[in-house]
Amino acid sequence: MRYKLLQEGDIQVCVIRHPRTFLSKILTSKFLRRWEPHHLTLADNSPTGYMENSISYSAIEDVQLLSWENAPKYCLQLTIPGGTVLLQAANSYLRDQWFHSLQWKKKIYKYKKVLSNPSRWEVVLKEIRTLVDMALTSPLQDDSIHQAPLEIVSKLLSENNNLTTQDHESIIVAIAPLLENNHPPPDLCEFFCKHCRERPRSMVVIEVFTPVVQRILKHNMDFGKCPRLRLFTQEYILSLNELNAGMEVVKKFIHSMHGPTGQCPHPRVLPNLVAVCLAAIYSCYEEFINSRDNSPSLKEIRNGCQQQCDRKPNLPLRLLHTSPDLVSQEATLTESRLKPVIVTSNEIHVEVERNNTANQKMTAGVGNDSEPNLIDCLMVSPTCSTISIELSPQADRILGCYVEILKMLSDYDDWRPALASLLQPIPFPKEALAHEKFTKELKYVIQRFAEDPRQEVHSCLLSVRAGKDGWFQLYSPGGVACDDDGELFASMVHILMGSCYKTKKFLLSLAENKLGPCMLLALRGNQTMVEILCLMLEYNIIDNNDTQLQIISTLESTDVGKRMYEQLCERQRELKELQRKGGPTRLTLPSKSTDADLARLLSSGSFGNLENLSLAFTNVTSACAEHLIKLPSLKQLNLWSTQFGDAGLRLLSEHLTMLQVLNLC
Repeated sequence: MRYKLLQEGDIQVCVIRHPRTFLSKILTSKFLRRWEPHHLTLADNSPTGYMENSISYSAIEDVQLLSWENAPKYCLQLTIPGGTVLLQAANSYLRDQWFHSLQWKKKIYKYKKVLSNPSRWEVVLKEIRTLVDMALTSPLQDDSIHQAPLEIVSKLLSENNNLTTQDHESIIVAIAPLLENNHPPPDLCEFFCKHCRERPRSMVVIEVFTPVVQRILKHNMDFGKCPRLRLFTQEYILSLNELNAGMEVVKKFIHSMHGPTGQCPHPRVLPNLVAVCLAAIYSCYEEFINSRDNSPSLKEIRNGCQQQCDRKPNLPLRLLHTSPDLVSQEATLTESRLKPVIVTSNEIHVEVERNNTANQKMTAGVGNDSEPNLIDCLMVSPTCSTISIELSPQADRILGCYVEILKMLSDYDDWRPALASLLQPIPFPKEALAHEKFTKELKYVIQRFAEDPRQEVHSCLLSVRAGKDGWFQLYSPGGVACDDDGELFASMVHILMGSCYKTKKFLLSLAENKLGPCMLLALRGNQTMVEILCLMLEYNIIDNNDTQLQIISTLESTDVGKRMYEQLCERQRELKELQRKGGPTRLTLPSKSTDADLARLLSSGSFGNLENLSLAFTNVTSACAEHLIKLPSLKQLNLWSTQFGDAGLRLLSEHLTMLQVLNLC
């Protein structure tokens, strides 16, 4: 039978009875009992004041169940110096609960005393094994039953730093059974981390730590409440990477956490793994980030770090939003100041190279008091210094290991939506995003997002909210991470346009910020970019006549562009014919009509007067929206019981400005 460990206030009143011959004092009144860390307190309710002082657990010589003939029912006998105390419970279950709780408290106090002053380690190890066996065989059910021995061992290890490696491993093996269902306390996590760093190839790491880390990843809810659990998990994965097979062992571990099926049964595994990866990547750049000399604040970035004496030691690093004062200062730099400067920290060497021809091109705006966004802080203009970050060998290994884990996570279809959502806010330091090796390795993860047909995945390429940049901007031409002349950018645009982002707003943002790269890729024959340019012309996104002519010239310079431009011209002629005044004002399609039937009907004549169109109970989908937006006079549209979806509604909302009634029943 299992019992709950008694806590403070669990028992309020107990009656103590015993014949005079067995007691040193006659106790016949009711007593209030409450629990304290090291004492059993019995306070008398009667005016005589018996048992006013607490009984220490160390003073309890023995605890027995009362079993003599004709003895009172449900009693416990406590043997203390100078007498015996009988506790009577209401039933046998409550009596046994008291019995096991008192025994547990007494033994824990004994082990704390014995292990606080170790003499011989072989004796200490034997006592630890006995303590673990006692915790495993106890009938009590409480978190402290297993946590108390772990805390005792944790304190023992923290106070004795002169143990040999063999002693370390013997203690770890001894407490391993308790770790199967319990998280290690913080001090014990520190001890485990040290062992992983000093002996990464030890069999203890594989045999003992693996189930512990698996339990942490499956059940931990918040690393913020216990960061040492995260640090232990991080060191464990690094120790796996130090084995001969290296990343293959890490890959097998990740696969074991996911499981053999297509759906991981543990929802906490992915967020915990991502948290470990983010913390490890941050640690690679941590000293550089924490150094005020090397990491300008947003205010310093905005002000352009105008004064050389503002920051000590002098770091010639300039980002965007440079002031005119800085222009004059840069122009007067001597040639000795233009040489590359190496800024060294314990982990990172930052090489800042000067471009002395860039001073003539500085045109940064002045007077903008708004905080620069993330990509503005990273994108170094032609006038600014180019940053080359070189990590130490150890930091480079850590970075490579955890970026590789992010790649592995992106390969699982069921994890990809949650992973994309977690990475959408770009949760990496700006120093990492300015590091070419990091962005080049992370590109694989972004490609996996761009190849996924699910909207919940590839929509995370865009920013979290308006005014913030996302992976789409970071890996687009001109972004700090773009190293492929826009191939990934074209892939992202293709998947976004293929879902529900074929909107005027999206095209307008491309026209304002990425028109040059779009035209360059279209000139190289990229079909997605050719389609983008055609849509810009069709939706009248471009107002400037010269820019329109330049786009037309770009389209006509390739075979695919010429063909799509001719199709655009043909659609424009049909649109003019369709929008010519005339035709019916009301039109109802027969039930079971399809998108092709609607297109065939609208291409048969003029519908410039059409104001009421009913597609109720037809089989039309969002694809027919491209034909509906060509009806300029449409005021009422009935889509009752159709397969028309969100993508089509976005098009209608942007183009049918005269629409007054829309039935989506």
